[in-house]
Amino acid sequence: MTLPLKTLLIDDEPLAINRLRRLLDKHRDTFDIIGEASNGAEGLTLIEAEQPEVIFLDIEMPLLNGFEMLSKVTTVPMVVFATAFDQYAIRAFEENSVDYLLKPIEAERLARTAQKIRTLVERNEDQVNSNPMTENVMRLLAQMQPKKEIYSISVKTGEKIILIPLSDIAYFEAEDKYVFLATTEGQKYLTTYTLTILNEKLPDTFVRVSRSAMVNRHKINEVHRHFDGKFVLVMNDKKGTKLTTGSTYGEAVRQLMEL
Repeated sequence: MTLPLKTLLIDDEPLAINRLRRLLDKHRDTFDIIGEASNGAEGLTLIEAEQPEVIFLDIEMPLLNGFEMLSKVTTVPMVVFATAFDQYAIRAFEENSVDYLLKPIEAERLARTAQKIRTLVERNEDQVNSNPMTENVMRLLAQMQPKKEIYSISVKTGEKIILIPLSDIAYFEAEDKYVFLATTEGQKYLTTYTLTILNEKLPDTFVRVSRSAMVNRHKINEVHRHFDGKFVLVMNDKKGTKLTTGSTYGEAVRQLMEL
């Protein structure tokens, strides 16, 4: 990837786009503006067609807002939010290393954005497509989108589909390519979900403790220290199932249990 970078402007306010275009004109060595879109739907079409390297993106837009649009993009370019969001949302952007411009955009602030992106390209020229800005956009999306509240998991048994209340589930465990749901009564059911999807769908009551297990924190009866920073969790199901945490999940379990 070389400078200047193919750049799109996506904003439903004509005055905002015109101002941004004028300001960016001073940074033609960094940004090559190849198009504009006035809403998220147009932006999505333009991104897929033009494959830009950078987009300047408003958040509140008709048809698809900025977050909804990004969630549908096949390959997420580097993103600079141009937003009127309040200070709390801005802090979320900062913490995730996603650059942003607070409206009305100031020339000095835009200059810092341009320098940041030039530095990123120069230092990491061969790996820009997997740079932290891109990865953190997706992480930010996950954080900003509220989880849909669910109360049960559907499983198929014979010709029936039954609903298992979350409060009855002790843990989920992956075996080979399958994920099983285990109840406090000791029953096991095959699910159609992966642990990754469950981690996204379920409330914070459920915690991923290893590559192959996710537990209901309210169903942990005992915690025993293991070696290499691992723990053994004794569940309060009828079988008293013991699950060993993964080595990379130890810190999360310690924080969970306040150890």
